[in-house]
Amino acid sequence: MNDTPITTPITVLIADDQALVRAGFRALLSRSRDIRVTAEAATGDEAVRAALRERPDVVLMDIHMPGLDGLTAAERVLAALPATRVVVVTTFDTDEHVFRALRVGAAGFLTKEVRGEELRAAVRTVAAGDALLAPGVTRRVIERFAHRPPPPPGGRLPGLTPREHEVLRLVAEGLPNGDIAARLFISPHTVKTHVTNMINKLGLRDRTQLVIAAYDNALVAPARRTRP
Repeated sequence: MNDTPITTPITVLIADDQALVRAGFRALLSRSRDIRVTAEAATGDEAVRAALRERPDVVLMDIHMPGLDGLTAAERVLAALPATRVVVVTTFDTDEHVFRALRVGAAGFLTKEVRGEELRAAVRTVAAGDALLAPGVTRRVIERFAHRPPPPPGGRLPGLTPREHEVLRLVAEGLPNGDIAARLFISPHTVKTHVTNMINKLGLRDRTQLVIAAYDNALVAPARRTRP
């Protein structure tokens, strides 16, 4: 008897106007039995239609595509399928793309130069409900808010406990769970529980939007750089 548990594969839609990119991603993902590519799309409109038809767990969404752009397509997919996770495929060519993707609810970012294991790990990460909040993305968020008039720090969000506010401020600084745990003398599991509770209380999608909420509500004020 085979005691290996049977798990349902993570379903993926690949949306990119370059056939070679789609083929490359499909080949990289097909090496894992727990991931299955169920559809491809070459335009934003095709991506929306394919997502509504297939209801994938994860969408890999290019930004620049003919007709409907990838970010608008992502917004429409997420509005219709809240459980689907969208990972934007980008080269970080402009900050506007990054912030707009964060606003519409993208779960993470990848570059087209991503390696196979990184791609597979990214799909598993977002499918599990986590966000790919890379340090580079966190820095971009902080830099964007650093150009605003500095709000008074120490604000509060209704419904969050004092401990959750402590965790949220550290999340907004880009610290991973392990570092937050060490800073607050609690376990990483407790940090993860606090993060999950805050996401649910605030009606957000993931950790990425928690960072935006922290800066939007002046829980933290970004440090301003001084020129030498």
